[in-house]
Amino acid sequence: MLTRRQLLASCGTGLGSLALSDLLARDASATGLHFPAKAKHVIHLFMNGGPSQVDTFDYKPRLNDFAGKTAPTGTLKTERPTGNVLGTPFKFKPYGQSGIHVSELFAKTAEHIDDICLIHSMRADVPNHEPSLMLMNTGESRLVRPSVGSWLTYGLGSENSNLPSFVTMCPGGYPIKESQNWQNAFLPGKYQATYVDTSHRQVDRLLENIRSELVAGTDQRQQLDLLANLNRQHAASRPHDERLQSRIESFELAYRMQSEAADAFDVTREPQSIRDEYGDGDFARQTLIARRLVERGVRYVQLYTGAGQPWDNHDDLEKQHRKLAQQVDQPIAALLADLKRTGLLDETIVMWGGEFGRTPVVEMPRKGTNQGKMNGRDHNHYGFTVWMAGGGVKGGQTVGATDEIGFQAVENRVHVHDLHATLLRLMGLDHKRLTYRYAGRDFRLTDVHGRVVDEVLA
Repeated sequence: MLTRRQLLASCGTGLGSLALSDLLARDASATGLHFPAKAKHVIHLFMNGGPSQVDTFDYKPRLNDFAGKTAPTGTLKTERPTGNVLGTPFKFKPYGQSGIHVSELFAKTAEHIDDICLIHSMRADVPNHEPSLMLMNTGESRLVRPSVGSWLTYGLGSENSNLPSFVTMCPGGYPIKESQNWQNAFLPGKYQATYVDTSHRQVDRLLENIRSELVAGTDQRQQLDLLANLNRQHAASRPHDERLQSRIESFELAYRMQSEAADAFDVTREPQSIRDEYGDGDFARQTLIARRLVERGVRYVQLYTGAGQPWDNHDDLEKQHRKLAQQVDQPIAALLADLKRTGLLDETIVMWGGEFGRTPVVEMPRKGTNQGKMNGRDHNHYGFTVWMAGGGVKGGQTVGATDEIGFQAVENRVHVHDLHATLLRLMGLDHKRLTYRYAGRDFRLTDVHGRVVDEVLA
């Protein structure tokens, strides 16, 4: 018996097979929801390297009381040797009607605190960058698994056939673990992210080969049709080769992107007043691009602070955190304001955080890491902060809590699996029912774990 794909491929010119995946994706978008969706898009602001929760959003008034002393619970077990409590050099003050305290590092973002839900009781599995990045991005810290963006686009499809449904941006290179952070793994190839290096300002550098300088549009279309015909003949005898089908679809998407993608990534088309609101710099530019992408229907956009792990401040934390916050605070505030002004915040989830947090105690000097200094913090997966705002999120509140110095989650602990389950719920998906059968079993983003954190939901 012929499958639907084989029947379409063998009928007439076979053009139906080219459109099949797009039609199926649109069908999924219309009928694949398990719940009424609160949001349609996600912008994930990834502070890779691990920002310090006690210096940013988790206000601990007693932290400085213990500065220079042993932690109340004794010596804290972390990845590296640590010493006494390290107070925060940053001032906190209350913002908005909610009166939530935020550090001076994020004073501009704090102006939107009544739209933000701070989850203070986040926890991961281990205090290492590589597995924690994988856990936050794929729900699995050791094995190859599809990323969050891949799962969402698999479950919901795309709203714009001329743009990728999943885009990830990192200026200057890659974060730790590189493309594994946005991999499709065993899902079909079309669900992997399109990576963009946003350190480039010219559209032709941002999107390499976006235009053909050798072939006119009509000739290029003829070439692509010929290639598609050859690929279809090749695929006829290989009906279950998802990699081949993904390659065919990627050629079509690349052709369609030539006009719309160039427009979406060109921030010079924005009024100068909007560009001034976001500010200058790589992160500002990619944040503005993110808004332009979601308004065009891109499902999942992920923004990294920079290559490597810029927030990994084992020493000189005050200097480095202040420098990084100056790069991201204004663009984040502008993004929230822009989305709210255009009505997009109602259907877009903005999520901020790193792969883990940092210790409230000082990291002891060790050769090769903190260069003999005692002014930084070690990795901390026991308790850290992630915040969410926008579509379906109840803003102006905190969820969970760490202990009195901000080391360990002690109230309403939220694992990364729980965060993913909650994110899917806001997008209209049940994390237990969004599955993909591979190697004889049904896989899901949250594996066999996860609970929806109801307090986050509006």
